[in-house]
Amino acid sequence: MYLFESLNQLIQTYLPEDQIKRLRQAYLVARDAHEGQTRSSGEPYITHPVAVACILAEMKLDYETLMAALLHDVIEDTPATYQDMEQLFGKSVAELVEGVSKLDKLKFRDKKEAQAENFRKMIMAMVQDIRVILIKLADRTHNMRTLGSLRPDKRRRIARETLEIYSPLAHRLGIHHIKTELEELGFEALYPNRYRVIKEVVKAARGNRKEMIQKILSEIEGRLQEAGIPCRVSGREKHLYSIYCKMVLKEQRFHSIMDIYAFSCDRP
Repeated sequence: MYLFESLNQLIQTYLPEDQIKRLRQAYLVARDAHEGQTRSSGEPYITHPVAVACILAEMKLDYETLMAALLHDVIEDTPATYQDMEQLFGKSVAELVEGVSKLDKLKFRDKKEAQAENFRKMIMAMVQDIRVILIKLADRTHNMRTLGSLRPDKRRRIARETLEIYSPLAHRLGIHHIKTELEELGFEALYPNRYRVIKEVVKAARGNRKEMIQKILSEIEGRLQEAGIPCRVSGREKHLYSIYCKMVLKEQRFHSIMDIYAFSCDRP
């Protein structure tokens, strides 16, 4: 049960004990179903569904979603069936697990088909239950975090798919922290040299980041106050993939891309 503890620490903050008990049961079923299976890294396979559930628990999703996350590969990768899941955990959880399994089976012949068909079929699944998409995004996020143990060609394929399909999908759903992480991990895996160069150049250009952002924030707030516009200003550093995309779009070198910070104003 030691693996369950990482999830337990997250869910203790917002789920009642009866739901935690159900999650513990789902973990045990998943652990036993994946017994003897390992990931490419050599780790026990159960570490993956637990990590996926933790990503969703950080978003404080409901216990059925977390149960389905723990079980999301059981139908596809073990002898367990939809009927088994329904009998043990109810129809809702079984349908979520089956929905994720169906998404995993989507195959595409070319890039154009992947962009059009995958989005269409994913959105159709989302209409039935958006939680299927959330589990799939968490699944892809953990897979991207642990991409290093795969062959280079497989890493590139998964990274490209992530940038073309999954990060835009996260953006459409407004899950910006997942979108950003998928973009950064995908960029690093697909173009490691470009990622490294831009990271080094950006680091040198940013200097004292906190001081720079605070200075610009103060300037913007001062100008708004002078104009009599009440506004709450926030600032952040632009992410490397965003900077890279702008360089490609404008066909410019880094020194021509000056906006490495972004600011927004919210009216109170």
